[in-house]
Amino acid sequence: MPVTEPAPRPAQGRRHDPGRRDRIIDACIDVIAEDGVDGTSHRRVAAAADVPLGSMTYHFDGRDDLLHAAFERYSHEVSDRFVARLDQVPAGDREAGVRAVVAIVTQDVFPSRRDLVLTHELYTLAARDPAFRSLTNAWMRRSRAALERCFDPATARVLDALIEGITIHRALDTEAPDDSDVDLAVRRLAGL
Repeated sequence: MPVTEPAPRPAQGRRHDPGRRDRIIDACIDVIAEDGVDGTSHRRVAAAADVPLGSMTYHFDGRDDLLHAAFERYSHEVSDRFVARLDQVPAGDREAGVRAVVAIVTQDVFPSRRDLVLTHELYTLAARDPAFRSLTNAWMRRSRAALERCFDPATARVLDALIEGITIHRALDTEAPDDSDVDLAVRRLAGL
């Protein structure tokens, strides 16, 4: 009886996974929201993204590179919501601009605890590391440019600062927020 050779096994190549880098970034954002920056490691992110640990070093130069990519994505997502709200306002319409800013504060900035945690984790990194500060500065520039559709540059700058401060107070206050306070503050700064 002739002996037959088993069919050759196909060579194991790289698994084709074009969305892997994006999945890793999304998983990193989730891990930061759950465990904070200090609790974010390549191992945890790889497990959350369901990728081999080696993928982390293939796609990112290190933990800071991964964190930067994650916070860059997150800051763009938040900024996109902010800009989209103001893009609905006719240019120069200050009254509609005030209503949009009030909606940004009361509805858009921290719609969830997750957003609150992610934003403050980024702020903490930015306070310590200029590489992350570049992300927050780009975020602020984009916010101010959107505000300038309705307000002069100086007013846009102080409104942007008000949005940052008042949203933090509302998110961390133990008493229920009062939306009329937001409307009053925005109107005063806008000169209406």
